[in-house]
Amino acid sequence: MKPFYSTTHCLFLLFPVFFVVFTQKAVAQQPERPFTGLTLSGGGAKGVAHIGVLKALDSAGLKIDYITGTSMGSVMGALYAIGYSGDEIEQIVRKLDWNELLTNQVTLRALAMEEKDEYGRYAVELPFKNRRFRVPTGALESQELWLQLSELFFPAYRTRSFSDFRIPFRCIATDLETAAAVVIDSGEITTAIRASIAIPGVFTPVDHKGMRLVDGGIVRNLPVSEVREMGADYVIASNVSHGLKPNEELSNALQVLMQIAFFKDGEDIKRQIGLSNCFINQSLDGYSSGSFDKTEEILESGIKTGNQYYPVFKHLADSLSAIYGPVYSRPAVSVRTDSVLLISCQVEGLSSVSLSSFKHFIRFQGGRYYSAQQLSDMVRLAYGTRNFRYIRYRLEPVDIVGYRIVFETEENPAINCKLGMHYNTFSGVSLIANATARNYFLPASRTLFTLNLGENMRARAEHLQYLGRRNSLMLIPNIQYESFRINTYQQYRKDGQFRSDYFKWDLKFQSAGSLRQSFGAGIRLETTGYSSLIESDTDIRGTGSNLTSYLFYQMNTLDNPVYPKTGARFDAELGYVIPRDFDYTLWEGDTNVSFSTFSGLSQRNYYRIVLNYEYFEPINPRYTFSALVQAGVNSDADQNMYSAFSIGGLNRLYRNQIVFSGLENNTVFSHSVVSAQARIHRRLGSNLYLIPGANVLLYDFIDSPTREFRRKFLSGYSLTLAYNSILGPIELSAMYSDQSKSLHTYVTLGLSF
Repeated sequence: MKPFYSTTHCLFLLFPVFFVVFTQKAVAQQPERPFTGLTLSGGGAKGVAHIGVLKALDSAGLKIDYITGTSMGSVMGALYAIGYSGDEIEQIVRKLDWNELLTNQVTLRALAMEEKDEYGRYAVELPFKNRRFRVPTGALESQELWLQLSELFFPAYRTRSFSDFRIPFRCIATDLETAAAVVIDSGEITTAIRASIAIPGVFTPVDHKGMRLVDGGIVRNLPVSEVREMGADYVIASNVSHGLKPNEELSNALQVLMQIAFFKDGEDIKRQIGLSNCFINQSLDGYSSGSFDKTEEILESGIKTGNQYYPVFKHLADSLSAIYGPVYSRPAVSVRTDSVLLISCQVEGLSSVSLSSFKHFIRFQGGRYYSAQQLSDMVRLAYGTRNFRYIRYRLEPVDIVGYRIVFETEENPAINCKLGMHYNTFSGVSLIANATARNYFLPASRTLFTLNLGENMRARAEHLQYLGRRNSLMLIPNIQYESFRINTYQQYRKDGQFRSDYFKWDLKFQSAGSLRQSFGAGIRLETTGYSSLIESDTDIRGTGSNLTSYLFYQMNTLDNPVYPKTGARFDAELGYVIPRDFDYTLWEGDTNVSFSTFSGLSQRNYYRIVLNYEYFEPINPRYTFSALVQAGVNSDADQNMYSAFSIGGLNRLYRNQIVFSGLENNTVFSHSVVSAQARIHRRLGSNLYLIPGANVLLYDFIDSPTREFRRKFLSGYSLTLAYNSILGPIELSAMYSDQSKSLHTYVTLGLSF
C-alpha cells in the first residue's frame, strides 16, 4: 500500500480544523477546543513502530484526547492511555524477551526445583485425556505474556471503565461466533488487550462477557470510526499493516489462510483511511508480523517516521495553544501505583490440586501489600509445579482500600506422554519415551516412567509424593536400570569392550516448592555387573553392590535448559558407602587372577564427595561465557572400578561421569578427580552457535598404600558447531588432548536419557 498522505498533506488538512475553530470563535465567547484522536493499527512485530509516533507526539506537546487500537496497536495505545510516555514504552519494548513471551514454554527459572530436570527434554508432548491422545492445537496460551501484560497494566488495576484512563481508550477484538467487531471499553484491561492480539491459530481465544474473542485485525485493523464515535474531531492514524498480499507473495498454505482470514479487513481499511485527517502509513517493507527478532530495527524505523511527522504535530499543537492557551503536557515520568492491599484469596478451576496445596505454592498472606512483580512471582510459584495449563488473576475490591485476588486456573491433563530422540557417538541411537502422571495414583503426586530404546537399554520409574499439610517436603522412591557397552583403553588407545549392567534402588526426602534450591537426604542401593564383549589384556567379570546413605544440595538459576544465557547450577553430594555382595573374577589373558592380589581392591567402607558447578554469563547479545567445575573423590582409592569416576566425553550421559573435552568416554578411570572448563558461546544466528572450549583435569591425587601415588594431569580442547532444533540440540564437535595427541570427532542429537 502506497502512503496515502504525506507530511505536507497532513499540514494542508489542518486548514479545515482552523476554519472550524475560527468560526466557533466568531459565534461564541468560549469556543470548545476540538478533540484530537489517535488510532494505532495492528501488525504484530511491526506494531512497535507506533512508538516513534508516540515519542513525536510527546516532543510536540500535542494533547491526545482519545485512543483506539487493534492487536499490537492496542498494546501500545493502552500503555500510552494509562500514563506511560513514548520514551517509557520504548524502554519497555527494548527490554522484552520476545522468545520467552511468544511461546507456551516458560523460563527455567519459573519452575520448581523438582521439575527442572525433566523440562524441555522431549520434542513431542501429547496429553492423554478421556482415553485418547489430544493433538496440540498449536495455539499459544503464553503464560509469560499474560504475566507481562499484567505487570505493565498494573497501574490501572483500580479502573474498570477505559474512559477513566488518563486518555479514554477502546480496543477492538472479533467475536469468533459472529465475525463481528467487538469494541471493548471496560473490564480487565489485560484481558481486553490479550483478546485484541489473539491471532487465530497463533494465540488461544479469550472468553469475555459470554463471547469468544480473537484478533480484532480480522475485521477492523485500523479503528478510525471508533475514535470518531468517541468524539474525536481530528484523527491521526498510524498504520503498520500492508493489507492483503499480492498473488505472487502467497507461496504457502498458511499465507493463503491468513489472506482469507483478513479479507473483510482488506475492504474495511479503505473506509477507515478516508475517515482520518492525518494518515501515517509506515513503510516497513522486508518485515512481517512475525519479525520479533528484528524489533530493534522496526523501532528505529518507527522513530524515523515519527521525526518526519513531528512538524505536523508541533504545528497543530502550537496553533491550538495560540487559540485556546497552553494545553496539557505529558510528564516524562508518570506517577505509578506500586502496590495493592490484598485482603483475601480465591481460586477458580481446581479439581485434582487442593486449595491448601495451591495456597502453599503461592505463599499467599492476607493483609499485605503486593507489587505487580510479587503477584507475578506468586503465579510463577504455582505454575512452576507444572500442574496448570494457565493461571491468571484479577483484583476485586472488598472494601474502601483492600482487594481480593481471584486466580483463574485450568489444570493440565492428568497424564502426558512424551517422545524424544537422541544420538551420541558413545551411546548410539535412542528413542526416549516418557509418561508422566500428576495426581493420578495419589493426590499431590507425580509419577513418571521413562524408557530408552536403542543400542543401550535404559529405564527409570519414579514417584514423587508431596508430604504434610503444606506440601513442604517430598518423598521420592526411584528405580533405574541401564545396560551400556563400554570401551576400555590402555594409554589412551582402545583395547577392548565390556558390558555393564547397572540397577539402582533409591529413596530420598527432599525439600519442596523452591524455584532456586533444594536439599535432602537419602539411601541408595546400587548393583553393577560386568561381562566381557571384546577381551582386553585385563578383564573384570561378575557383580557387586554398594549401599550408600547421602546428603545432597542442589541450586539452579539457569534461564534455559539448553544453551542458557545466564545463571548457574550447583549439585553437591556427600555419601557414606558400604561395599557388599562382591562376586568378581579377574582375568589376565586366559588366567583367572585372585581378587585379593589384583591391584589391592578393597571392600572397606568409605566417604564419597561429588560436586558439579556450571556458570553462564552474557558478555554481550552475541557472546556468552560459561565455566564448568567438577570434582569426584572417594576417600578409599583401592575401591573397585565401578565405584570410580569415568573421565571423557563432551556431554554427561551416565553416573560417575566427569566430562572432558579431548578424550572419548571412559578413557580414564580414577577415584579422585577435579577439573575446570571454560567455553565461549558465539551466537551466529537465532539458533546457531559456535562454541570453542578448553579444559584441564587433575586425577589420582588420593594416596593409596597399595598403589604408586602420582598425580596425573590432562589438558584438552574442543570446537563445537551447534544448532538448537525442534528435536533438540545438534552438535558437531572436534576435540584434542595434549596427552593422547589424538583428534576425535563427537556428534550429538537431542538430549540424553
